[in-house]
Amino acid sequence: MEPVLIVLVVLVVVAFIALIKTIQVIPQASAAIVERFGRYTRTLNAGLNIVVPFIDRVRNRIDLREQVVPFPPQPVITQDNLVVNIDTVIYYQVTDARAATYEVASYIQAIEQLVITTLRNIIGSMDLESTLTSREVINAGLRGVLDEATGKWGIRVNRVELKAIDPPTSIQDSMEKQMRADRDKRASILTAEGARQAAILRAEGDKQAEVLKAEGEAQAAVLRADGEAAAIRTVFEAIHEGDADQKLLAYQYLQTLPEIAKGDANKLWIIPSEIGDAIKGIGGAFSGLAGGAAPVAAPAATQVPLDPAAGPRPVDTEKGTARPRVDRTREYPKIDPE
Repeated sequence: MEPVLIVLVVLVVVAFIALIKTIQVIPQASAAIVERFGRYTRTLNAGLNIVVPFIDRVRNRIDLREQVVPFPPQPVITQDNLVVNIDTVIYYQVTDARAATYEVASYIQAIEQLVITTLRNIIGSMDLESTLTSREVINAGLRGVLDEATGKWGIRVNRVELKAIDPPTSIQDSMEKQMRADRDKRASILTAEGARQAAILRAEGDKQAEVLKAEGEAQAAVLRADGEAAAIRTVFEAIHEGDADQKLLAYQYLQTLPEIAKGDANKLWIIPSEIGDAIKGIGGAFSGLAGGAAPVAAPAATQVPLDPAAGPRPVDTEKGTARPRVDRTREYPKIDPE
């Protein structure tokens, strides 16, 4: 009985192992390669799969999801003989599990070496400034080369990104100084433009203010002249409407003369030649009022012989006497003091 029992136990164990090897469960977004006696048979997709135990063998399982692989910094020489370190990241996805298994030994290592060689080819034809400012161009070039090379490997490269481009330390210092100088230059230009614009606006404001001031003064002068003209016109019309005679006008004339002589600086007063006629008119008015009295004679200080061609003679307002007129065209005899 014991040998039979041992055989039964062995058969049960073998059946259990065969059952386990027969049923293969593949997770979602994964694939498995099945080989029969070392030769590719088929690719197992996600779900429950049945294989022949001890004859079929699952070689490896491949993840079909998009993968992200960063590569370490690689030294690359630019066209102007400067060494820069470039970090790259690729995003790839396995589209054919059979090709990824049998067409290349290690597709990750193959992609890394391909990225390095392609970077050296692209960067070697560009100078440092173009390298720093042409990330999109470098990414597009890398992606085109990788798509062409990895297509037969069953790999699709979706994106290639440059994480960092690090030039030498001395070059970084020079670039920082250049950038600082450019910023200072732009700041000086902006300051000068601001000062220029402010000066222009200030000048335009002063110009407009002067123009407005001149216009205001002109309008004020016009209004003042109009007012004076209207006042003169009103006085003239009032005089004509009141029918003022010569006596009233002479009296007003005499009242205006003291206003002419007002002021501390008036040391010399010119008596108009018409003052005699005005005084005569006033005298006639008073004689008419007094019932035929004799006309009032003009003051002695004003009765000075006049030369009609020479005009009025000067009068000393402090002493009230007329000074003799000197004819500059006449020659006078010299008086000997002895």
